[in-house]
This record gives sequence, structure tokens and C-alpha cells, in this order.
Amino acid sequence: MDTVVLTVETGHRAGTTDLTPEAARFVAGRGDGLLNVFVPHATAALAIIETGAGSDLDLIDRIDVLLPRDDSLYRHRHGSPGHGADHLLPAFLPPSVGIPVIDGRLALGTWQSILLVDTNTDNPRRQVRLSFLPGH
Repeated sequence: MDTVVLTVETGHRAGTTDLTPEAARFVAGRGDGLLNVFVPHATAALAIIETGAGSDLDLIDRIDVLLPRDDSLYRHRHGSPGHGADHLLPAFLPPSVGIPVIDGRLALGTWQSILLVDTNTDNPRRQVRLSFLPGH
């Protein structure tokens, strides 16, 4: 297995970061296998969805509806308002995803992208681990 850790600047607002270009560069020329993308944070997650047509913004909007930023709703209350919601995000979106790699290319659908989802405004920098498992 070959692994690299990316540092991603997400800023101080909820949003998504497209990891697809970095992931594609990482697997380029490696043949067949599996890419695992993992976010080692308790308040960030991953999604594979369409970008560019507003789905990424819709995702953040729906997360805000599902996990409102009202501190009175959470026992976990340190940090910025609604930080308890940030800690529930990985229960609804996964902290890791696996993507098949065929002939050194991500086997994503036409409109699919790999997104880091970060609603935690207290942590502007995230780590993302890309691991390639070659096929046999």
C-alpha cells in the first residue's frame, strides 16, 4: 500500500473541497487497484457527488437543516455555536470512501467528484489520507 497525506485549507466557513484532481494525480500510472480516501477528523467527512451544478452547495444547506447550529440541541457545546452538530456529521457522511482504479484512472461516474465536507468553522486546516492498494 502506498499512502500520502494532503493538507487541505478549508477556511473558516462550512463548505466542500473537491479532492478529485489530487486523487487522480495520486493514482495516475498505477494500474488497477483501489484508492481509499480517509479524513482522520471527528468533525469532517467525505461525499461523492456532482459538483458544478449546485449539488455541493445543496449538500451544505441540507446538512444545516439536518444538523442545525442551535447549541440548545446538543450536549457537546464547546467551540463555535453549533459545534455539537459538527461532531455528528461523520455519522451521516462517511469519513472514508473507496474508489476503484482502472488502468491508473479513478473509476468515478461521469459527474462524480470526491468532496471533503467540513462544517467546522473552528478548524481551517484538514488532513486527508490517500492510500492506493494495487490489484493482483
